Amino acid sequence: MASAYGGPEVLSVIDEAVLDPGPGQVRIAVRAAGVNPFDYKMYSGAFGTDPANLPIRLGAEAAGVVTAVGAQATGPAGPIAVGDEVIAHRAPGAYAAELVVPAASVVPKPAGLSWEQAGGLMVTGVTAVHVLEAIGLRKEETVLIHGAAGGVGLVAVQLAVASGATVLGTASPAKHDLLRDLGAIPIAYGPGLADRVRAAAPDGVHAAADLVGTDEAVDVSVELVADRARIASIAAFQRGAQTGIKLLGGGPGADPGTEIRAAARLRLTQAAEAGRLRILVAGSYPLREAAAAHRQIMTGHTTGKVVLVP
Repeated sequence: MASAYGGPEVLSVIDEAVLDPGPGQVRIAVRAAGVNPFDYKMYSGAFGTDPANLPIRLGAEAAGVVTAVGAQATGPAGPIAVGDEVIAHRAPGAYAAELVVPAASVVPKPAGLSWEQAGGLMVTGVTAVHVLEAIGLRKEETVLIHGAAGGVGLVAVQLAVASGATVLGTASPAKHDLLRDLGAIPIAYGPGLADRVRAAAPDGVHAAADLVGTDEAVDVSVELVADRARIASIAAFQRGAQTGIKLLGGGPGADPGTEIRAAARLRLTQAAEAGRLRILVAGSYPLREAAAAHRQIMTGHTTGKVVLVP
């Protein structure tokens, strides 16, 4: 948890008793918890520095084994039992060895995923689904995804390709082979980006997803996509509001997409179970080294998910 506002140095681990689950709740022994940019923003001051909100328990997604269930513990896929391998999202305070969450937050873990993959599936996955639905992407259209090799981007690329769309993904050259392997057309970001996109998509771009929040991503999207209602950003909240594009997620003025994201969970687990969705894990850290995990993702150059393990 974060005991103060600041950098990763404010993080600490405490020992705390875990309660038995009440009606409609389950207790999970956590095997892996996903690390996401929102986690460090919570204590960085990005969302304010009200002392009344301290300490801040971190994490929103986890995978593990059910160790206890309350009465009427039924999730989106049906009744939940002790011993079930599950993924929990939304799961506030997921940076923990044990966790009590509403049964409504729990879905079955795909057997083909490792604990690390399962623990990092949901936050990026439901965000990717929300973005693609918000821009109304259809079969045989062309979409530009900024930050295609990031956590959300890798899922969005795979879902968009599977839908029959042509996907142009911006990334550093070192990540271009990965994007090609996933079915996207990689494009280097930086000066001249709009011209490179035009060369790769001479018939035009129908929609764009900004997953990085840079001025370049917003400007190029607005330049190339005729309908601003088909441009969405999960990060450029100030610029997005100025340009009239869609804003998604937890930022000011953004659409949280609560229902879309909740419904996406079973869609994602089914795709992963069927082998249609690859979850890349960039690294795992012991729970007590959460600060190091945060320092890694704060670089902005991580490919895939970082997770915490007991």
